Amino acid sequence: MNRALRHRSWIPGTITFCVLSLLLSVMLIAAPAQAQTATVLYNFTGSPDGANPMSSLTSDGAGNFYGTTNSGGEFGYGTVFGLSPNGSGDWNETVLYSFCVTPNCSDGASPTYSSLVFDSIGNLYGIASEGGTYGYGVVFELSPMGTSWTETVLYDFANDGDGAYPQNGLIFDKTGNLYGTTCNCGSGSNGSGGVFELSQSDGRWLEQLIYPVYATSSYAGVTLDAAGNIFGTTLSTVFELSPNGSGGWNSTVIYTFTTPQDGQYPQGTLALDTVGNLYGTAFSGGAGYGMIYKLSLGKKGWKEQILHNFHLGPKDGANPWAGVALGADGNVYGTTTIGTRPLRHKFQLGAGTVFELVASSGKGTYKEELVSHFIISNGWTPESSLILDSAGNLYGTTPFGGTYYPNENYGVVFEVTP
Repeated sequence: MNRALRHRSWIPGTITFCVLSLLLSVMLIAAPAQAQTATVLYNFTGSPDGANPMSSLTSDGAGNFYGTTNSGGEFGYGTVFGLSPNGSGDWNETVLYSFCVTPNCSDGASPTYSSLVFDSIGNLYGIASEGGTYGYGVVFELSPMGTSWTETVLYDFANDGDGAYPQNGLIFDKTGNLYGTTCNCGSGSNGSGGVFELSQSDGRWLEQLIYPVYATSSYAGVTLDAAGNIFGTTLSTVFELSPNGSGGWNSTVIYTFTTPQDGQYPQGTLALDTVGNLYGTAFSGGAGYGMIYKLSLGKKGWKEQILHNFHLGPKDGANPWAGVALGADGNVYGTTTIGTRPLRHKFQLGAGTVFELVASSGKGTYKEELVSHFIISNGWTPESSLILDSAGNLYGTTPFGGTYYPNENYGVVFEVTP
C-alpha cells in the first residue's frame, strides 16, 4: 500500500476521494483564457532521491530549498532533501537523510507534511509521523557535519498522554521552544491529538501536550504571533493558546464552524498577517468545494469573512488542502487539489490549481485568478502551502505526478511565476 495514501484514510471524505475522482471523472466546460502550467524544478524517482513530497519548502535565503518526502529514499520510508540551482537553469537534488536505517525505524519514518525549520546556526528540525522507539513518530534534528548531515531524535512519542503521529511542521518561539501538532489518527491511536511543546532542560528536550484535542484533530500545523500566542485548527474550530505567565497556557476557541457554509474540515495551517488577521482554508463546505476564509478580531470577538468559495468551474479549482501564503501586496496565494486544465478549446477536470486572490483596493474584497494548473506531467494534487521569493515567484511540491507518470508517480517540486 502506498504510504503516502495511508494517512488520508484516517479522516472520511479527505483527499483520497479526490484522487480517485481525478482518475474516474471527466468534465468538459467551455474554455476561458488559459492559465500557465507550473514549471517542474525536480521530478522525484522514488529511490534513492525520495518519493511523494507532502511538505512545504523551506528556503535558506541563499536560493536553496529544503523539504521532506513521505516515502522513497534509500530505505523506502522517506527523506530530507535539499534542492539547489546548478547555474545552468536546472536544479540538483541532494538527499540529506533517508529514514529507517536501524531496526524498527527508531530514527523515524514517513515525515508526513513535515516542513522544516532552521535554527540560528543552521540545524534543521522536523517530524516523522511514524517510527521511533515506540512506533508513534519522532521530532528530529539534522546537523551538518562536513559534507553530510547527522540525525538526532529529540523526542519519541509514546501514545501515552504525550500525543501520537506528529504532523506538519514545527515552529520556534523567541526562547527556543518548539511547537507542533499530533493527530488523532492511525491504528492504535488512543485519541491523544493536539498541540505539543518541546523545551530544553539540562541538555534534554522535555515534551508536554499543551492542548489535547480528542476525536477532532486536523492535519494542520500551528502559527505563532509576535506576542507568543499560538493559533491552530481542529476539524471544527479555530483556537488560540496564550501564555498564562506561569509556564502554562490558556486556551480559547475563537471561532467555531457551525454550518457547511462556514466551511468544513479546515486542514490548512493558518497564515497571520502583520495586523493580526488569520487566513485559512476549508477543504469542503462553502459552496460545496471548499473555501478561503479570514478571521479578524473586533469589539465583539473574532469574525469570519469568506474570501472565496470554490465552485470547480472553468476558472476555478476545488478542495484546498494546504494553507495559504500571503504576498507583500496583500494578495493571497494557495493551491487546490482538484482543478481544470485546457483540452482542445475545452476544459477537462485536472490535477489541481495554483490560485491568487487579488485584494480590491479599499474594499476589503478579493477576486480569484487562476494562476496555474497541473496536468499530472507537471504535478498532481498539491497538498503543501506555497512559499514566495522576493521577486514574487511561488514554489511548492506535489506528492504525485511528474514527468515519469504513468509508469511512476513520485511527485515534483514546482515553480510558478504569476
